[in-house]
Amino acid sequence: MRDTLRLVPPPFLKRLALWLASASAVAILLSIAASQILLALALVVLLLSGLPLRWPRVAIPFALFLGWTLIALAFSPDPRFGIPSIRKPLLVYLMMLLIFSCFRTLAEAKWLVLAWIGVGTFTAGRGLVQFASDVAGARAAHRDFYNFYIADRIRGFMSHWMTFSGQELFILLLVVAFLLFAPDLRKWAWLWAPCAAVVGIALILSDTRSVWIAAIVAGFYLLWEWRKWAAAALPVLLLPGLLVAPAAIKERVRSLTNPHGPTDSNGHRLIVWSTGWQMIKAHPLVGVGPEEIRKPEVFFAYLPAWVKGPLPDGNYQHLHSIYIHYAAECGVPAALFLTVALVLPLVDFRRALRTLPPGRSDRRFLLQAGVATVIGTMVEGVAEKNLGDTEVLTMFLVIMCLGYLAAERPANVLTNVSEPTTARP
Repeated sequence: MRDTLRLVPPPFLKRLALWLASASAVAILLSIAASQILLALALVVLLLSGLPLRWPRVAIPFALFLGWTLIALAFSPDPRFGIPSIRKPLLVYLMMLLIFSCFRTLAEAKWLVLAWIGVGTFTAGRGLVQFASDVAGARAAHRDFYNFYIADRIRGFMSHWMTFSGQELFILLLVVAFLLFAPDLRKWAWLWAPCAAVVGIALILSDTRSVWIAAIVAGFYLLWEWRKWAAAALPVLLLPGLLVAPAAIKERVRSLTNPHGPTDSNGHRLIVWSTGWQMIKAHPLVGVGPEEIRKPEVFFAYLPAWVKGPLPDGNYQHLHSIYIHYAAECGVPAALFLTVALVLPLVDFRRALRTLPPGRSDRRFLLQAGVATVIGTMVEGVAEKNLGDTEVLTMFLVIMCLGYLAAERPANVLTNVSEPTTARP
């Protein structure tokens, strides 16, 4: 075995680790299984390649979050039932080690983002085809489209529309950051601007209100950093856009304040948030236990007295907010560690941006994309357990790694692949 490995040039193993890591990151848009098989293979090759093993700084609060989850598991009334809450994200968190160790140049990071944009546009296109099929289905069934569509929306290659829209949110922010801050805009604008349009339309048609709000807030940030007048014009452009939007989109926007009874999730979310608050008050340190919320008997034990049955339709196996859910499930410290894991890269990336010279650059593009991704994730996380989805969490962690790569001192990171690889420790 040792003699066989000597026949493989170390540079080839390093390149293979990079290819497998990239393939794993891109495959998450299509299949969890494919992504994690590639992740496992990439980790093996990484260990054989001789590349230095590195973690980004954001791994510290994530490790604390995972550690506190283990403590909550130890105090859980049913620890065996909660094991998946540890086992499932553990391999995903290793993506940080893989990406931050394998990617050595800004050019490699940019090519991964461009591959993501390309595949993300393809998945968005599949969503548009699904939307057209839903329109035809509603007409054939002679049903109101809003009520026909809202319970089973476009999902691309994902199993749920929330996962699909969460991923497409990241793709949209990446392509907008590229168009606004990358240095070679003239070379690529003809290709990536249509991609932004396709992804943006798919995101609108997904009817996912929390993602809409996250996209507007994070998009406003990117426009503000690019041209403040463009950010100021965003609300002005949204209004006429809403006026010409399809009736179903208008109804969905109105549902933010005027829900269609049990069809919309307003009442459902108020119930799960209130129930989560009861859990937090009863168990502030270690929560009710990992995965325990999934048990109906646990959820209904904390249901507030003001809630009368029957409950509105919806998923009652989680609390539809990363802040409330993890505080209720694993305790307030777990939610605080997760919040630190979101705020820390925001601070680090903004600090790195202040050190850059004016003008477009790959470093600026990756850092701004990282900031926008954190903002979008934090805003969406208010009303959805977005980081509980393996697909969304994987993309988030990879984008954070690329941001930390861009935040490193120029002496430690190569700007393009033609430079010698010894410039990085």
